[in-house]
Amino acid sequence: MRGPAILVQTLTAVAIIVGWSVSANAQQEPRSDLGTETTEQRSGDEQVEPTTPIPPITEADRTAAFPNVEPQVMRDRAVHAFVLFDQLEWQGDGTEGGMNWDTKGWVGGDRTRLWFRTEGQVEDGDLDEVEAHLLYGRAVARWWDVVVGVRQDIRPGPAQTWGAFGLQGLAPYWFEVEATGYISDGGQTAARLEADYELLLTNRLVLRPLVEVNLYGKSNTERGIGAGLSSADIELRMRYEFRRELAPYIGVTWNHLFGETRNLAEAAGGTASRIRFVGGLRLWY
Repeated sequence: MRGPAILVQTLTAVAIIVGWSVSANAQQEPRSDLGTETTEQRSGDEQVEPTTPIPPITEADRTAAFPNVEPQVMRDRAVHAFVLFDQLEWQGDGTEGGMNWDTKGWVGGDRTRLWFRTEGQVEDGDLDEVEAHLLYGRAVARWWDVVVGVRQDIRPGPAQTWGAFGLQGLAPYWFEVEATGYISDGGQTAARLEADYELLLTNRLVLRPLVEVNLYGKSNTERGIGAGLSSADIELRMRYEFRRELAPYIGVTWNHLFGETRNLAEAAGGTASRIRFVGGLRLWY
């Protein structure tokens, strides 16, 4: 039995010696890939020209990439036009109702335009309130126009002409603003502030709140208008845009009269506050 045991011990010792020798040789001889990395590290300090060198950027290259564009070259001198039927709707509170419209648009170029606005109501088949603006507008800032022109009140009461001046444009946070002052041919003064905002619920569903406030310097009993804060409208409409140019909508409006205007309306059998539901169509071209 001693023979096989001696043979096993001898083979084990030989295997250990061979393994130790291979390990020692591996530590002493450098790897070929390590030698390559060492050579590359040594040559890294030397500047190597690329195969296809990129030429340096010259002043002529910068001028060609960023030319000086004159302001008049950027302006569009063509004449364009835009018409917006912002409100074409029916309004009602369950007992009475009527039609309402609010339209605006312009003709002109980038800096100067001829604006028009018209709005009114039809109650029981008769024109209840009708007014129209014709304004000259000029851009004074990137999002703002100064406007000046005339306003004509047709109903209610006798016709009345106003001189109009104001500012309109896009305020911070995307509020559309119209601020207009008026001086009538009879020396009366007035002011109107309108602001609205469009909240995109989806790519097609848009919620639009609107606030309008009217003030007058003197009373005009023939038209049912009192001095001071006269009226305020708060409106909320939600539209669905089949296309940007065509959108049906539904909503609700709240109109409230203040001060002497309220007293004149109540004396004539009217109400000081009115809530109405609306449904209509908004379109532009």
